[in-house]
Amino acid sequence: MSVLGCWSQPTKRNFPRWLVARYLLTKETRAMVQLHTLPDWSRAHGSPLFNAQLRHRPEDFQVTEELGWELSDDGEHDYLFVEKIGANTQWVAKQLAQYANVSLADIGFAGLKDRHAITRQWFSVPRWHTPEWSTFSLEGIKICRIERHRRKLRRGAHRGNKFVITLRCSPGLDTASISQRIHQLSTQGVPNYFGEQRFGRNGGNLGMAEDWARGKRLPRDKRSLAISTIRSFTFNTELSLRVAETTWNQLQPGDKANLEGSGSVFDLPNIDSGLVDRCQTMDIHPAAILVGDGSQFQPSHWQVALEAARVQQGHRSLRLNVKNLSFEIIKNDVALSFSLARGAYATAVLRELCSW
Repeated sequence: MSVLGCWSQPTKRNFPRWLVARYLLTKETRAMVQLHTLPDWSRAHGSPLFNAQLRHRPEDFQVTEELGWELSDDGEHDYLFVEKIGANTQWVAKQLAQYANVSLADIGFAGLKDRHAITRQWFSVPRWHTPEWSTFSLEGIKICRIERHRRKLRRGAHRGNKFVITLRCSPGLDTASISQRIHQLSTQGVPNYFGEQRFGRNGGNLGMAEDWARGKRLPRDKRSLAISTIRSFTFNTELSLRVAETTWNQLQPGDKANLEGSGSVFDLPNIDSGLVDRCQTMDIHPAAILVGDGSQFQPSHWQVALEAARVQQGHRSLRLNVKNLSFEIIKNDVALSFSLARGAYATAVLRELCSW
């Protein structure tokens, strides 16, 4: 397997031993970036069991946001639980802002949801002009609930999302193999890859990120996307290597640990039997760096660009806990239901089961 990265001048304080010699992109991987194509990152549970059609119809991919906390039932913000079909989150936010006669910046939402799907999520809208939501009408948009809260809804404020996905398949599905694989995913989790949608259609965001890193000026939203693309690509690269080494679900010397169900990350001076047990039961997960200022990785122009933008290092769990996973085979189709924490991608689960 190609080594996809290398840390330059690592320090004991900043970088665990297993991260040394990781982020120097090979000639082949550099070519992928230039051609806007993504590597076939390593799978943890074996080859895909079947081929499927994904998002054949909007109802085949349903996402329901789970806030995970109670609304105050008072305050200056309307909280709208909106069902949308064939529309992206930012476009809906713009329509709500226009209707309520407020700035787009005043509209709150917890996360971006898929366009080619049926999605249900919360938006917060200031009540400054007392909008009458009963008269709001827009094709493909339905307001299912209206609540009140004291504060604007912030990005990442939700607990997670529930997915109901139908995979359209050909005859000849091996039910026993699918059942066994589903059990593995449910009990062992999956690698916490950023999904291909993070990288744009046909990996196009890679080209934009490369242009930005080489000095091209971009609007603020595109600049943020370029930064996210670089961090996601380098994270997936490291995770793929950990999967190939079968250490993606095991704490290693120098790792940080992520507490299940939270963004909390803590150091591991020593890995004792208690921590090993907590990792095995998925109470904690090994975490890797999301690159930023001080990461000291190559290619150097990526590093220079992140430092110039003052992007701080972050961390992300290497493993994703798939909760309440169930499946049903209906004729030639596979219907899945599961819940994931915020920031996780359903495609990280699907790629461990099938190709599409």
